[in-house]
Amino acid sequence: MLAPAKKKSPVPAARSPRPDGDATRALLLETAGQVFAERGFADGTSKEICARAGTPMASVNYHFGSRDALYEAVLIEAHRQVMALDDLLALTQGQGDPKQKLRALLAHLIGLSARGAAPWGFRVMLREVLTPSAAVPALIEQAMRPKSRLLLGLLGEVLGLPLDHPATQRGLMFALLPCLVILVAPKEVPARLLPALTGEGLAEEFIRYALAGLEAMAKAHRADQPPGPKPARAATRERA
Repeated sequence: MLAPAKKKSPVPAARSPRPDGDATRALLLETAGQVFAERGFADGTSKEICARAGTPMASVNYHFGSRDALYEAVLIEAHRQVMALDDLLALTQGQGDPKQKLRALLAHLIGLSARGAAPWGFRVMLREVLTPSAAVPALIEQAMRPKSRLLLGLLGEVLGLPLDHPATQRGLMFALLPCLVILVAPKEVPARLLPALTGEGLAEEFIRYALAGLEAMAKAHRADQPPGPKPARAATRERA
């Protein structure tokens, strides 16, 4: 006799997204950013984040999968607050003299440091620099790499060197690192220690310093470059 066919178990219906899901996710991201800025990743708990956001304890896992994944999202948003890809595209793409574009970029970054209350992303990035977490690879791939290609393209044009030339990569670090330090450092440090770092004319002085150093690097390395095509321009719009 033929055995009776087994009944198939019903396939569970896919969970429909809640109408307020995006709003709750955004609220958790914003609240987590504030908590991690105040306490750091090690001491910023899901319990406190959900309590401040007024959401159930399971909200972090529901919307992000884990506290670690939530922190990755916070880091990427923090990097956007410090240097947004859209702003970078506007400053680096299009026609124009590369040095003028670099001047505009540096002035923009220095200008951000003059704002009163910095967004929480600045403090999150400072904590991450001082105490790196396991989220650094995600930060590099999703936030930093697309921006670095644009910046290397601009520096390559300024220096007249390929994107992968050591001087181009070093020049990028030399030109931008001081800006980022000024951006993420606590405001009371320059105010008490080096008050001129908050004074008028800082951007122009720094731009003069940065361009002179880059020009010296360019002269030292252009003579070593064989004749060939001009340095490649930065890739077109590339998102994290």
